[in-house]
Amino acid sequence: MDEAVPAKPAQSTAADRPLVGRHAIVTGASRGIGAAIALELARLGADLSVVARRATALGDIVPRLKAAGAGRVADIAADVTDERAVGGAFDRAAATLGPPSILVNNAGGAESAPFGRTDPALWRRMIDLNLTSVYLCTRAVAPAMLAAGYGRIVNVASTAGLKGYAYVSAYVAAKHGVVGITRALALEFAKSGVTVNAVCPGYTDTPMIADAVAAIAAKTRRSAEDARASLAATNPMGRLVRPDEVAAVVGWLCLPEASAMTGQAIAIAGGEVT
Repeated sequence: MDEAVPAKPAQSTAADRPLVGRHAIVTGASRGIGAAIALELARLGADLSVVARRATALGDIVPRLKAAGAGRVADIAADVTDERAVGGAFDRAAATLGPPSILVNNAGGAESAPFGRTDPALWRRMIDLNLTSVYLCTRAVAPAMLAAGYGRIVNVASTAGLKGYAYVSAYVAAKHGVVGITRALALEFAKSGVTVNAVCPGYTDTPMIADAVAAIAAKTRRSAEDARASLAATNPMGRLVRPDEVAAVVGWLCLPEASAMTGQAIAIAGGEVT
């Protein structure tokens, strides 16, 4: 009887790595959804510039990106709410890896307070971090993308960009703004080869949600398990969204084949928003 021939390991093909040669910039890439997106783009073969406010925060993600299959990787510390910092960071990214053809605006964060205690400082923090950062980073990459006749811009918004939530009015306003600028730029760039889309995750299992769970537990004197369950219950599937589920949608939007997809705000929330 002939011996079985061992199966050959699967070989990576160009079809498996459709972003080879494409330079992608991901903001807020050190953890959570941003890290998952960077890893997905690495798997698809992109060169990656990962941006976070502190350089030390990027130390863990860079080797993971290389192991996942990224081409070249640059880690860049920058405050994406600061115009000068964004300009310098994106200039360095382009000088290192070439003009970007993909931008994922993921940096963001939420602070909760009743509207009566939402002071101007909190308002400005939420608008700057979640919305102004999108404007500044998009403004930094758009000229090169438009000149090249190709680009993919994906903004990580939230279900808070599609509906209201109590006690986070500044965050909700900012995320609605992210959806708005997405739709406006999609129309403005429609004939240019540059697409602009948003993804809108529901409550996702990230460090930011862990912070929210701790805050809810402290304020309500409920257990952390009960607080987490209350957030999961907003999802008709009865669970938190996984970061890799968000990353998979972002990865598809960044593909050349997604050229007819623009101006969309895609809810990734288990049916919470329909």
